[in-house]
Amino acid sequence: MENRNKFMKLTIQATVFVLLSMALPLQAMTLKIATLAPDGNNWMNQMRAGAAEVEKRTQGRVTFKFYPGGVMGSDKSVMRKIRVGQLHGGAVTSGVLADIYPDGQIYSFPLLFENYDEINHVRARFDAQLIKNLEKKGFIAFGLSDGGLVYLMTNEPVRAIDDLRNKKIWVPEGDEITRAVFLDMGITPIQLPVSDVYTGLQTGLIDTVGISPIGALAFQWHTKTKYLTDNPLMYLSGVLVVSKKAFSKLQSGDQSIVREVFSDVFASLNQQNQKDNIAARKALQNNGIQFVKLKPGEWGKLNQHVLSATSRLKGKGEFSPGLLQSIKTFRDDYRSKHRTAAN
Repeated sequence: MENRNKFMKLTIQATVFVLLSMALPLQAMTLKIATLAPDGNNWMNQMRAGAAEVEKRTQGRVTFKFYPGGVMGSDKSVMRKIRVGQLHGGAVTSGVLADIYPDGQIYSFPLLFENYDEINHVRARFDAQLIKNLEKKGFIAFGLSDGGLVYLMTNEPVRAIDDLRNKKIWVPEGDEITRAVFLDMGITPIQLPVSDVYTGLQTGLIDTVGISPIGALAFQWHTKTKYLTDNPLMYLSGVLVVSKKAFSKLQSGDQSIVREVFSDVFASLNQQNQKDNIAARKALQNNGIQFVKLKPGEWGKLNQHVLSATSRLKGKGEFSPGLLQSIKTFRDDYRSKHRTAAN
């Protein structure tokens, strides 16, 4: 009887503990997110709006704390801080993902796209694959946002490859593919984090940058350059990544809310940024930037350098040749159909 009473007492205590636990509010979690994007711009405004919606729909269980304007350092610094748990996520350019998932930068392959029609066609087919593979590497993404087509901006007109020979050309830190292309031309570029580029232009450490129109305005690089070579060299995209380890601590229902809300945020950002990049071209011209074109034959020469560099990088883990070829085949099929229709 004594043992039975003891058992009943323990059972009651356990039941009361479970019921009390169910009655207690679940622990709230604040996701700490860093970005180079300046506070107050469209990117940050939409992410803050998304965070507010998540907080409301999760009844305060999930909140966000943003660190905008590069206060947490470069994109690479942000990714390092995510790995050690100092941050939970970052809104970064997709190229910085190369260290954890090389194909995260596949859309930024030099000369891959000529216009937004091609970009949108390819992304509709491959975005989901890239996001799924990124999750396998330990990072949750909610969609890609347009960063714009990249153009060279300089203080002297660049109409030919030879015009670059004596230039101090910047490439982002970690972008080994673009660096390899310049090396193939016999040019040694200068690698810097994005956060150091403006200072580099001020001091003369660099005098040539590749950037999208909206990026040139946002970072004020257009104030330190005079010319834009109006031939798109590559495409940039941005992504909000959150550590899968941190994300898994959220309730499954809250995870679904965050995914839903920020998928919508990034779909909206993508559409708006494409419009803003088109408008930014006009803004650059209004600010005195002169647009010039490559001379006939120079695009073909540039493409040969890209092919040569690509051949040397195959098998070195900088990208998956099979995926790149799949994207090119899909793109080329689109090009041939639409150029035929246009003719």
